[in-house]
Amino acid sequence: MSGPRPVRAPRGTELSARGWQQEAALRMLQNNLDPEVAEHPDKLVVYGGTGKAARDWRSYDAMVRTLRDLRQDETMLVQSGRPVGVMQTHEWAPRVLIANSNLVGGWANWEEFRRLEALGLTMYGQMTAGSWIYIGTQGILQGTYETFAAVAAKLHSEGKGVDGTLAGTITLTAGLGGMGGAQPLAVTMNGGVAICIDCDPRAIERRIDHRYLDVRADSPEHALALATDARDRRKPLSIGLLGNAAELLPRLLAEGAPIDIVTDQTSAHDPLAYLPVGVDFHNMASYAVEKPADFTQRARESMAKHVEAMVGFMDAGAEVFDYGNSIRGEAQLAGYERAFAFPGFVPAYIRPLFCEGKGPFRWAALSGDPKDIAATDKAMLELFPENESLARWIRMAGERVHFQGLPARICWLGYGERDKAGERFNEMVADGTLQAPLAIGRDHLDCGSVASPYRETEAMLDGSDAIADWPLLNAMVNVASGASWVSIHHGGGVGMGRSIHAGQVTVADGTPLAGEKIRRVLTNDPGMGVIRHVDAGYDRADEVAAERGVRVPMREGGDT
Repeated sequence: MSGPRPVRAPRGTELSARGWQQEAALRMLQNNLDPEVAEHPDKLVVYGGTGKAARDWRSYDAMVRTLRDLRQDETMLVQSGRPVGVMQTHEWAPRVLIANSNLVGGWANWEEFRRLEALGLTMYGQMTAGSWIYIGTQGILQGTYETFAAVAAKLHSEGKGVDGTLAGTITLTAGLGGMGGAQPLAVTMNGGVAICIDCDPRAIERRIDHRYLDVRADSPEHALALATDARDRRKPLSIGLLGNAAELLPRLLAEGAPIDIVTDQTSAHDPLAYLPVGVDFHNMASYAVEKPADFTQRARESMAKHVEAMVGFMDAGAEVFDYGNSIRGEAQLAGYERAFAFPGFVPAYIRPLFCEGKGPFRWAALSGDPKDIAATDKAMLELFPENESLARWIRMAGERVHFQGLPARICWLGYGERDKAGERFNEMVADGTLQAPLAIGRDHLDCGSVASPYRETEAMLDGSDAIADWPLLNAMVNVASGASWVSIHHGGGVGMGRSIHAGQVTVADGTPLAGEKIRRVLTNDPGMGVIRHVDAGYDRADEVAAERGVRVPMREGGDT
């Protein structure tokens, strides 16, 4: 079959490839395109409107065929979703090396990318779509949970919160797609109320079906009535509201809606994925294809109205932040001068965690059996008994998170923790506690793997926001350390010309060799986050490096 078809990763312990390292890559590629996981699987789009797992169906078929025949000393090379070669390497080398959407600096813009994409020469890989470690909305859920927990802590420190949770507050946001769909559950897990706008009725229904969203409102008035009632009763509640955020946010602001927190997760990084004011949702796709320049201009003008309303809520006293989708940059391009009046979420809340090498650590059960994830949840609670925040997350996730595709879990771990968890998982595969191996990876949104001046590296202490050496070093050290597959992407969730980022996946297959690889990769990968922030001048990163033995030559004594 050469065209669209349903794709689902195999379950169980029977191999279709020559080893578990190759089988893991194959299953995770297929899992990205599972209809439970992908936004538009027939188009090979996983999330973010345009983020693909393969360039076209012919390329997908070639990757599947190659992975099944790949030897233990061979590496498949993937150029923007197409397998372009197989090289003889060695057993410590990655089985797959991936590069997606990378353009030379002066050409790194949407217009040139789309010209090349139309010629069939590239594809947009987002972050975890084109690197085959997307695990559904859960993949960003804990990061979103951690962000809202930090918001709650900030409000509490300012005397605006009672108990350090979001109880008694209303959050207003938009975007319920692959990434934004985490927002309602992250807010309610922190005890708050959320009104979540989306222009696609299917997105709202999907989030309700998957228990990420509680209810759908019939109108803005209905949404506010539900929200204020739940707020006053201090009961968590998430509410889906159908409409265009660029119209609804200004309207709610003008009506004096009692909003405490405002953010956004629409696909604003790509103007062709953002619905302009005055355009019918059902005509959006054809309009974007037929008149991309006109669509882009109207989308940016609408984003300017959206961001202007966010700034208005900030001026009225709300906590407002950019959640990393470049909506501020697009609004600025449309001429709105105060687009950057509110901060991004990383400098506002997350950077102290990055200084400790903390970030999104995730794993997927290749067996397909949820019991394997339950076993790893138990192991995590045993490994880190002193980490109350982690324990709370693991327990809530076990109760409330709907698995999409292969069962998976995510949590934030730091330097000195990820390797400990990975080695324990490998032991559990070896002793039969787990039925099959685990694919251990992370989001590209991590402490030392991204250069993104509008998100992860916004407002660095030393001004090094746009220095892209760090993700390239991260990818190279993961190759040298023995990761199972490694990727370097351009663009991600913020758009062309705005980021370079790297990812890795390491397979715990129960062998001693896997254990050695895991120890190195899961030490060195978060270690990049520590040294990156040491180099930028963060005192906490200096302390972590000294406490945990991370070598930083420029901090070591001696004259040369």
